[in-house]
Amino acid sequence: MKYVSTRGKAPVLEFDDVLLSGLARDGGLYVPESWPQFSADQIRSFKDLNYQELALEIMTPFVGATITPDDLKHIIGNAYSNFDADEIAPLKKIGDNEYLLELFHGPTLAFKDMAMQFLGPMFDHVLKARGQRVTIVGATSGDTGSAAIEACRDRDAIDIFILYPDGRVSDVQRRQMTTVDASNVHCIALDGTFDDCQDMLKAMFNDQPFRDHYNLSAVNSINWARIMAQVVYYFWAALKAGAPDKDVAFAVPTGNFGNVFAGYAASRMGLAVSQFVIGSNSNDILTRFFETGIMKMDGVHPTISPSMDIQVSSNFERLLFELCHRDGEKVTALIDGFRKDGSFTVDGALIERARNLFEGARFNDDETMSMIKTVLTDCGELLDPHSAVGVAAGRAKRRDPSVAMIELATAHPAKFPDAVEKASGVHPELPNRLADLHERPEQVDHLANDLATVQDFICETLADHNQGEASA
Repeated sequence: MKYVSTRGKAPVLEFDDVLLSGLARDGGLYVPESWPQFSADQIRSFKDLNYQELALEIMTPFVGATITPDDLKHIIGNAYSNFDADEIAPLKKIGDNEYLLELFHGPTLAFKDMAMQFLGPMFDHVLKARGQRVTIVGATSGDTGSAAIEACRDRDAIDIFILYPDGRVSDVQRRQMTTVDASNVHCIALDGTFDDCQDMLKAMFNDQPFRDHYNLSAVNSINWARIMAQVVYYFWAALKAGAPDKDVAFAVPTGNFGNVFAGYAASRMGLAVSQFVIGSNSNDILTRFFETGIMKMDGVHPTISPSMDIQVSSNFERLLFELCHRDGEKVTALIDGFRKDGSFTVDGALIERARNLFEGARFNDDETMSMIKTVLTDCGELLDPHSAVGVAAGRAKRRDPSVAMIELATAHPAKFPDAVEKASGVHPELPNRLADLHERPEQVDHLANDLATVQDFICETLADHNQGEASA
């Protein structure tokens, strides 16, 4: 399996190189050179597999010969060994042919664990084989950071720096990052929004001397391995809902487009998906695009679903690449225009191709809280605000009631206790293993939104860390 950049000018790489590269050197994102294909009979043969066994089947074509089957099986087994649910991702019926896919049973209570718990040991395996170490730099709107830190903490070949927007994540999200006591973990509270954090991340990767000197790598969903691991739970849920003998539809709360793009990848691999509904909060850039064909920045508005408080959806570039018939030059022109003017417009044929499979729906905070209350009253399930947006989107835009609608629950309600309690009257409790989270000491550095300042901090921190290791 080879990988190509969405901009068309970066080297073609194999999986292990893509894993360690993160962002392509031309500023694009890596995607498979061609999509692996599963026939209906092959998909049907997966029905009785457990989650780990299914993951091995789905991921094997993506890694090619770079990881042996036995090593991949071992990595996957370790990745999903510490989830609270035996099924890893339980599927619950919450309505007439309507299901909730719970993706929050991992160590940090969010769907990001579904990929991050795989990514950590995969990094370890590849780095050990190469005798290398990496500096991971990540940007988070709340959940990616804690999942990445949990996956990478105390690993000898990794230093990890996580940037999050100061004051724009929940207390639980922040503390899950800043209370981790590990010498290789560094949390940076950046002045600004998540988009500022993401821009900072990309600027560091585009600074080639800095990138090469510190061997930068990424855990954001710009890293293809993240998307690859997330493809698995789309097959998992669809199989439980009757695939391949029945079509399925998915509703996904999303800001950065990585989660729903993994579903799109599953559809390109042979999974019969009739519809993807993208749930947005008041930061509705994706919904507006599917309505109008115009991608336009409109400022970031704080909401009770902060992980979706995003205007620049990095992974959308991967879908754009597919919609543009894999024309890297066209993608580059659109993205460059977006960065220059704050918007771009696609032609009618392209937006119609997108609308065949995708549509969006937006919900403000009041509507989100109303859905939390409704679902609790109707079926006893307590949702976090992001999951509530997903359910609301699925119900609002469902095309065919005879097709199973699977709505993704992306976070445990206890990650957003104030909003959930205000909506439902129920205070969600953290699991026992996190019961003392609010008592743990925090370690965080507050930095200005300035590239040189952040790079200097990383340089000095790594120098101090290396000096400490040398004297130990």
